[in-house]
Amino acid sequence: MNKINYQRVLEETIRQNEERGIVPKLLLHSCCAPCSSYCLEYLSDYFEITVFYYNPNIYPDTEYQKRVREQQWFIAQLPARYPITFLEGAYDTDRFYRMAEGLEHAPEGGERCFMCYELRLREAAELASKLHKDYFTTTLSISPLKNAEKLNEIGERLAAEYGVAYLNSDFKKKNGYKRSVELSAEYGMYRQDYCGCVFSMR
Repeated sequence: MNKINYQRVLEETIRQNEERGIVPKLLLHSCCAPCSSYCLEYLSDYFEITVFYYNPNIYPDTEYQKRVREQQWFIAQLPARYPITFLEGAYDTDRFYRMAEGLEHAPEGGERCFMCYELRLREAAELASKLHKDYFTTTLSISPLKNAEKLNEIGERLAAEYGVAYLNSDFKKKNGYKRSVELSAEYGMYRQDYCGCVFSMR
């Protein structure tokens, strides 16, 4: 079976919207400022973006607070064609630990991570629906360690459930990850050395 090129799908979506002369409203789930950097630089030319920071997986709370501040700071610094706003979700760590129950020793990048993708994307889909956004998506696919195919599969399923389109994407393509590293250096951003949860820290 041929693998879907999600970057091409994204480019086609952008092209169609431009042909129609519309600037859609996008809810972008973000895991951290460095991962959001290239995504925002790229997408803000085509979308009005609300960055949704929902990451109950992050440990410890000092790390969580540091990432929230960095995200807000970066949004304020970035020159953008269309407006970028910020929304913080609940830091409900109990919800994450309930989700991870029984998967504490699962390998990094496996089933526990897939469930964590869904936990955060579900919250994003629900909020996108409530706020009447045209699309929702996540910055997570920018990481070479994240499974873009799985993220898009979950996103499409939730899109059908909540009635709001998922913006297919694989932000690591076209040197997206490389650009995010460059932007992090350019803006002097804090780049963490683990995904975020206590399991990835170990």
